[in-house]
Amino acid sequence: MKITIFGKNITVTDSLKAAVEDKLQKLGKYFTEDTEVTVTLSVEREKQKIEVTIPVKGGIIRSEQTSNDMYVSIDLVEEVIERQVRKYKKKIIDKHQAQANFQKQFLEEEYEDDSEIKITRNKKFDIKPMYPEDACVQMELLGHNFFVFCNAETDQVNVVYKRNGNTYGLIEPED
Repeated sequence: MKITIFGKNITVTDSLKAAVEDKLQKLGKYFTEDTEVTVTLSVEREKQKIEVTIPVKGGIIRSEQTSNDMYVSIDLVEEVIERQVRKYKKKIIDKHQAQANFQKQFLEEEYEDDSEIKITRNKKFDIKPMYPEDACVQMELLGHNFFVFCNAETDQVNVVYKRNGNTYGLIEPED
């Protein structure tokens, strides 16, 4: 794996770099040598955050972990990525998707399904055209972390979501 480490509001010391590489090299048994891994370390209001992104054919494996200690965050992110890789393996096998980023040995091992995804509730609602700002207000009124709506400006389905620091995000489809 090719690991690229960036720092945001933090100096990436040799010991931090070594800790990240040591933990993520454990994931090397799953991925090929040319798989690119992007790691961003950041500090926000005394919170130590690590974001790991691994692009794979057909999707992205990503985890973001925050704690009071960067080394704890590094430990947590490795565990989450490993769980996601196992779930992604099941998806590859079930749908016969491209296996380019994964070691052949990993794909041939027996899969243990430790946490099957089950949808327990379906909701239907009218999607009314509104502006993103109005969708944020509606989301707040409902007490949700996200809100799906039809954007009155583009006439496309969009999602607004609540971000850390009381800010909002907007997800739009690509043209």
